[in-house]
Amino acid sequence: MTDRSADVPRARGQFRTALRESPPLWWALLYFFCLLCGYYVLRPVRDAMGASSDAATVFPAFMLDWAAARDIALGEFTLQVLFTGTFFVMLVLQPLYGALVSRFPRRVFLPVVYLFFIACLGAFRWAFDSGLPGRGALFFIWIAVFNLFAVSVFWSFMADVFDNAHAKRYYGYIGAGGTVGAFLGPIVTTTLVGRIGVENLPLVSAGFLAVCLLCILKLREWARRNETRRATHDERAIGGSVWAGLKLIVRDPLLRGLALLMFFGVGVGTLLYNEQAAIVRLSYPSAEAATRYYSMIDWAVNGLTIAVQLLLTRWLLRRYGVAPLLLLPACAILIGFSLLAASPYPLLVALVQVATRASEFSLSKPARETLYTRVSRESRYKAKAVIDTAVYRGSDVTFVWVHKALATLGSQVVFLAGVGIAAGMLAGAWRVVRAERRLPDRGRDPAV
Repeated sequence: MTDRSADVPRARGQFRTALRESPPLWWALLYFFCLLCGYYVLRPVRDAMGASSDAATVFPAFMLDWAAARDIALGEFTLQVLFTGTFFVMLVLQPLYGALVSRFPRRVFLPVVYLFFIACLGAFRWAFDSGLPGRGALFFIWIAVFNLFAVSVFWSFMADVFDNAHAKRYYGYIGAGGTVGAFLGPIVTTTLVGRIGVENLPLVSAGFLAVCLLCILKLREWARRNETRRATHDERAIGGSVWAGLKLIVRDPLLRGLALLMFFGVGVGTLLYNEQAAIVRLSYPSAEAATRYYSMIDWAVNGLTIAVQLLLTRWLLRRYGVAPLLLLPACAILIGFSLLAASPYPLLVALVQVATRASEFSLSKPARETLYTRVSRESRYKAKAVIDTAVYRGSDVTFVWVHKALATLGSQVVFLAGVGIAAGMLAGAWRVVRAERRLPDRGRDPAV
């Protein structure tokens, strides 16, 4: 029987060996660490705005006047309105992103994207400091857009830097680096907010994004070498129309499966998030008790994610491929929602929430990103962007309103509906696994 006490030292040794073998792994780890740390510095600010019961602090005056004229209590629909607004912003930005990657090579558009994000953070510093009306909704939507586009661009770039074989070896480590950044970001916020104020936190995040920009510049050379080995023209612009991403998803069975998996995977998370908030309001009436509840979940999610990424993700990918990383979380979530439909107790909700979030970060996402190393560059940048943004937010806005409609019938009805959504997630995972078997298992890139 294997001595489990030797697993951690063995994992440390393998990690050190990977860093020696792959210099770009250093920069990739730093990149993802700073990206998620910068995001999680601002996430508490976003959550506070989304949870505010005072609509006047979130929405601009014209929306408040419109709602008041129609006797609509806008504060009762804060999350629904913010999620819907985020979705429509995504619909507008997706064609602009497609145009960007169609016209400019990677060495141009990646730095431009991050310079734009940094400039936006400077603008939000001014908005917070000046008390700009509607800044809450604007910031909430921008943070959601930033998170999705920035992370999508990151993994697309990693698919250029590392081929399929190296992705299986290193993506678990890279994901763990991001998890550490996500873990430390709120600590940075807690430490600094009392000293510099909320209005200056965007500047702290901008500093992390500046480091991300440096990492992009350092990693471009390895991306160029990898693309040369794949016999492609590295720095040419990615051809095709703005709507090429949608067309690719319609035509390609793998991309259709990934879109289906994303839609239902986000759906179970959105349903669980909203129902959990409703249960917490009933079971933990004080702010202190609710904070302890959420803190327990965050610590469990981050700890479990790091452990799985370091000890299990890489081994599963190399030994069995992506199948267990996609199917096991879907099966676990299906079982979890079935148990919740029978007994929606707060502790069980917390356990399912931990399993859902940790399995997404540690297993499902690294598996999905590994698949993008085996498709065309146009699929990596265009179809992936559609899936990670429009499909993601489309699911968000769909299921946040589904929850609103079902919540009046009780928690058990909500979780029973969640069983069906989890089954859809499992079906999407199975379609991806079947389509993945037809992909070439190599480091060469398919024809673009």
